[in-house]
Amino acid sequence: MVNVKGGTFVPLYGSDSIPVKVKTFLMDVYPVTNAEYLAFVNKYPKWRKSAVKKLFADENYLKKWDGDLSIGPNAAKIQNSPVINVSWFSAKAYCECQGKRLATVEEWEYAALASETKANAANDEKFYQRSIEWYSKPNPTYLPPVQEGFRNYYGLHGMIGMVWEWTQNFNSAMVVGESRADVTMDRQLFCGSGSDGAKDVKNYVAFMRYAFRSSLKANYTVANLGFRCAKSI
Repeated sequence: MVNVKGGTFVPLYGSDSIPVKVKTFLMDVYPVTNAEYLAFVNKYPKWRKSAVKKLFADENYLKKWDGDLSIGPNAAKIQNSPVINVSWFSAKAYCECQGKRLATVEEWEYAALASETKANAANDEKFYQRSIEWYSKPNPTYLPPVQEGFRNYYGLHGMIGMVWEWTQNFNSAMVVGESRADVTMDRQLFCGSGSDGAKDVKNYVAFMRYAFRSSLKANYTVANLGFRCAKSI
């Protein structure tokens, strides 16, 4: 894990967005791999393909694996690639068994703003363009090893350009101010047209992530959706 120094950032949606404070936290350098997840299901049988309850993972759970304890005939190619087709429930369970947790949306977005040389690259056209190019590409047959993801300012690999990632509060697409608990604040449900009032419209990739998250349910298992863990300090 690496230390992500806390700070503030303005969410990229909502005309009245207020800077959100993020405390310093720890985050896994890489997304969780197939090999690491295999070790997890080996130790915790209830999360194996044949045993997991549909309430916690839909029918596409670990879809590309051959069996409960088999990544498949292409294991050598993908054992160090990000595990995909995992649910929020299973990702949460994995992290908790490691003494960790999933990152919040705020933590994940804050860390994802970093390029190789800047903690906040929101105004870097090259960084933005690279993100757009990745989101426009179809999923490859085999995802690359996690070590091949670009290393950002904090030392995190593949925050952009590897896989979509689960977050702790993935379904909180209504985010304004510093606290969701403050019910006196106006709530602005994310939608495609919401970008019209954004503080930074050019970072459309952030809107894509919020739109994607808002379409998910906790038991969904989607191709190209993985996760990494975080930890409070």
